[in-house]
Amino acid sequence: MNMLPQGLAKPAYRLLNGLLGKARVRQSKAIPVVELQERHLAHLKVVTDRRTFLQYLPKGGTVAEIGVASGDFTAMILEVSRPDVLHLVDFWGSDRYAPGRARVEQRFRQELAAGKVVIDLGLSTEVLPRFADGIFDWLYIDTDHGYPVTAAELELARTKVRKGGIIAGHDYVTGNWDGGVRYGVVEAVHEFCVKYGWELVLLTHETDRHLSFAIREIGA
Repeated sequence: MNMLPQGLAKPAYRLLNGLLGKARVRQSKAIPVVELQERHLAHLKVVTDRRTFLQYLPKGGTVAEIGVASGDFTAMILEVSRPDVLHLVDFWGSDRYAPGRARVEQRFRQELAAGKVVIDLGLSTEVLPRFADGIFDWLYIDTDHGYPVTAAELELARTKVRKGGIIAGHDYVTGNWDGGVRYGVVEAVHEFCVKYGWELVLLTHETDRHLSFAIREIGA
C-alpha cells in the first residue's frame, strides 16, 4: 500500500535513492583499489559452483571453515573434501545467525564426538591467532564481507596455512544487491595477492554472482 500521495511518491523515491547513492559512492571510495597483474591469474581455473570448487581443493588434512551459519557448506566440505579435522569458527552472535549454533551441534553431533569436527567459538579475528602457524591445508572464509574485516582475516590466514596452502572464501563480489550492502572481498583479495605475491587459482561462476575464490602463494 502506497502511504504517500501519488504525486509525491516518485519525487520522494528519487530523493531517497539519490541520498543512498551518494552514501554508497562514499563507501566505495573508502575501499583501496589494487589491480591484479597477469601473473596473479596465470593458473586460474573457473568452475561452475561450490561443490565443483571443493573437488579441486586438497582432500583430507586439517581444514577450517570461518563463518559457519547453519552448517550447509560444512556438510558439503565433509562429504567432498573429507578432512581429517574440520575446525568450525563462528561467533553466532546476531539474531539472524544465533540459532545456527544449536543446529550445527545437533547436525554434526557424531563428528563432534569423534573429534573430526571441532567448534572454535568466537570472532574470526580473535580465534585465528590462537591456531599454530601452518596448521591448515586450506581454510574458507565466509563472514563479514566488509573490506576491513576481510583484509584482517587474510593477513591472519596467511600465517595459519602451510606452505603452498590455500586461502579460500565466499562472496567475491562487489556487494549484495538485494540487501544494498557494499562488500570489500574483491578489493581485499586483490590487495593481498599483490602485496604478498599470491595468485587466484579457483573461481566459481554462479549466476547469482556470490562467487567463491581460492588463492595460493605464487610458486609454492
